[in-house]
Formats: sequence, structure tokens, C-alpha cells
Amino acid sequence: MASYDYLIVGAGLFGAVFAHEAVKAGKRCLVIDRRPHIGGNVYTEEILGINVHKYGAHIFHTSNKVVWDYMNSFAEFNRYTNSPVARFGDELYNLPFNMNTFHALWGVRTPDEAKEMIQKQRAEAVSEMQAAGVAEPRNLKEQAISLVGKDIYEKLVKGYTEKQWGRRAEELPAFIIRRLPVRFTYDNNYFNDAYQGIPVGGYTAIVEKLLEGAELRLNTDFFSDREALSEAAEQIVFTGMIDEFYDYRFGALSYRSLRFENEVLDTDNFQGNAVVNYTEYEVPFTRIIEHRHFEFGKGDDSHTVITREYPAKWEKGDEPYYPMNDAENNALYEKYRELAENEEKVIFGGRLAEYKYLDMHQVVEKALMAANENII
Repeated sequence: MASYDYLIVGAGLFGAVFAHEAVKAGKRCLVIDRRPHIGGNVYTEEILGINVHKYGAHIFHTSNKVVWDYMNSFAEFNRYTNSPVARFGDELYNLPFNMNTFHALWGVRTPDEAKEMIQKQRAEAVSEMQAAGVAEPRNLKEQAISLVGKDIYEKLVKGYTEKQWGRRAEELPAFIIRRLPVRFTYDNNYFNDAYQGIPVGGYTAIVEKLLEGAELRLNTDFFSDREALSEAAEQIVFTGMIDEFYDYRFGALSYRSLRFENEVLDTDNFQGNAVVNYTEYEVPFTRIIEHRHFEFGKGDDSHTVITREYPAKWEKGDEPYYPMNDAENNALYEKYRELAENEEKVIFGGRLAEYKYLDMHQVVEKALMAANENII
């Protein structure tokens, strides 16, 4: 007889939510993670009284009240509103693209003036494409310019996107940018969701509560002792890379990775905002995160902690962050997905197992659905 009802591979949000629901239903759970900590990419670590987001900025947002209430049952959330700033050289712009952005770009003051400027630049872009015999955008550059015009593309899209994906815009497929939302209001709130905030005390505290009652083993690689770990449980919940689960049978899926540089500075306020994007290609990092602003100045007044975030090429053994969802990789994933659908003992879930960029609220929702469908 197996020692556990569920072996949960990965102590991130998907695995932790599933474990909580399983334990609540009286199931025996073993949760393992190859990292030395719980929480996956939402892991926060306190440095000088400041909760540092170790794997990039994580702002919880959702319009799903069930998910929002669920998360709030484990922590109190503050009223943080994501309002990033973009820096291009010495120029600063508000994100998302809104009336503050358009005023800084062109000096326009009304929505009609902004719409007229964008439409003028879009028409010029389409005209140039048609003159060159191009009926539809062939790459990301042409797609972006045809959506928002040359100024927004060159200052706020081009360099950032090229750094993020490691390829020039002319080499990236057009479908990466299906739309570029513009707002004709003076509103810097990045998200449109009904609920938004940061958990007071950090995300790690939430995951700790979610994992209560489950056995936890960190620094444990599923693939190093796969047979014994699999035999120890009736079912497996797998949140890692789906291609690795199948030993790269059809080939390896592609990802983009990230590198983070943390720095403690002798000041109480370095940049005045939690997130500042650097949109010039020549600046090697994509953004600087100043963590104290997530929780409204938490920590003492003598220090602040910043993180520079560098996109990086991914190779086997590196941390995978962003699936490269181009046509070739999506076709390859479909082969693995077909294998996964025929598994009787394995439940796949999360960003890596589904080869899809998922926000936190989507991960929580999917984990709750998986628990509801599978836990008897």
C-alpha cells in the first residue's frame, strides 16, 4: 500500500493549493521541491525588514471573487495598485499607455487629441507597409507599429521586447503582440481587475499556511529518485516541465530565463516606485524593482533593497520562466499534452506543466478546479 494519497511535485502556488484542499479532505500528501524553499516563483524573503520578491515582482490581481476571498483567507492584502513607470533615456512615461503617457510623448491634453495622433501614426505605418507590398504584419515590429504607431513602439515597446525575448523585433512573430491596450484616461492602474494587492507579510507566509498538514521535503529532485517517489503515492500532481517529465521524448520545449541582482542601498527611497521598466535596448536589464514600495515603506528608513532583472537565454538546467509560445513550440507541446491526457495516475498543472504563461490568480483557480475534479 502506498504511504501517501498524493505526491505533489512542486511547492509553488499550484502544488500548495492542491495540497491544502487534499489535506482538508483527509488525504495524505507528500510535497517535494528541488529548491531549498517553498513558494516557487512567488517566494518572498525578508531582508532588513523588507519582503523581497526573489523571482521578480508579483502583484496579485483578479476579478474572480472566489479566488480573491480564498487568498484573503490566508493573509490580509494591502491596497497596492500596480502603476509601473517606463524609463527611456532621461524620459519617464506612465504605464499602461494612457493619457499621462500621451501627454508626455506629444503634449496632448484630451482623448480626442491622443486618438488623432495614434490614428495618424497607424495610418502612416499601414501606408508604408502597403507601398512595400505587405498586406499583413509579418513580424512584431510591423504589428506593433500598425497598432500604436511609431513613437510608442520605438520608445516603449521595441527595446524592452527585444531584451525580453532575446531577438530583434523584426525576427519575432507578429502574434506575440496581438493587441497593445491604450487607455484614454489619466489612470495609471496597470490592471483592470476588480481586486488587487500584496499580502501583508509576503507570499511565503501564505504558502506556509497552505502546506500545513502535508509532509514537506525540500532540496528533493523528483527525477533523482523517480521510481521510489512515484511508488510512494496513489497519485502524482506534477507542476514541473512537462517535456522533462517525459524525458524530452519529442525534444525540449523552449523557454526564456531570468537573472536577478539584488542590492542593498543606504537610502530610504531609490526610485520612488516599486517597478521602473528600462525600455532602451542598450540597458541590459528590463526593470528595477524597489521592494519596500510594495508594502508602503516597510523596513527602516536607512536602507532599501532593489533588484535588477535581466532576461537570459535558457538552456537545460536553467530556471525556466517564460514559455516560448511560438508555432513550433506549441506544436511540440501538443504532443506532450496528448501523452498527459492518457495518464491515469498523474495530474499536470501550473505554468510549466501546461506550457503557458499564467498569472497567479489563474494558477490558484486551476488548482482549485483540479482539486475539485480529482479529490474524492
